[in-house]
Amino acid sequence: MARRLVTDRLILRTWSIEDAEAALGVYGNAEVARWLSPVMEPVPDLVAMRLLLRQWIAEDARAIPPLGRWCIQRREDDRVLGGASLLLLPPGNQDLEAGWHLHPDLWAGSYASEAMFALARWAFDHEVDELFAVVRPDNARAVETVRDNGMEWAGQTDKYFGQSVELYRLRPADLDRSAPRADLPPNSTTQ
Repeated sequence: MARRLVTDRLILRTWSIEDAEAALGVYGNAEVARWLSPVMEPVPDLVAMRLLLRQWIAEDARAIPPLGRWCIQRREDDRVLGGASLLLLPPGNQDLEAGWHLHPDLWAGSYASEAMFALARWAFDHEVDELFAVVRPDNARAVETVRDNGMEWAGQTDKYFGQSVELYRLRPADLDRSAPRADLPPNSTTQ
């Protein structure tokens, strides 16, 4: 079960059905859905969002830490900004992926980086020795987020979700934000 994680500006907490309208603003948005792995169509309406949240809440109740799904909420005004997750990647369910999804209006606020750092700390506190991020090609914002958190490019792969993705890896020692950044993938559009 996802535990409550608190950062300077954010609370990462368990989803509730009451979050459906705000969640629909994120997961019903085509600009968010286009970057999700696995590929996911935008959630079409409030009824579908409630069903999806019920599924996530049920899965989360059975999850063994550090696995889980979190609602990302801003502390200053309690606004739901999006979601985050630590989930096992198929096939094999051996690699642990950190994921985050924010409303596009909030992409520039470094909330994703703050949420991802909290997830990484949570995972490493539970004796995880490496964490991955699966990034769709050309998703420059996601690349910036993973690099801000010390992740290094591990290559391009089609191992996950049947699509070609960029794979980034983080180990506990990589959480040092003062360490130099790792190399970018070849032909990267990010500076």
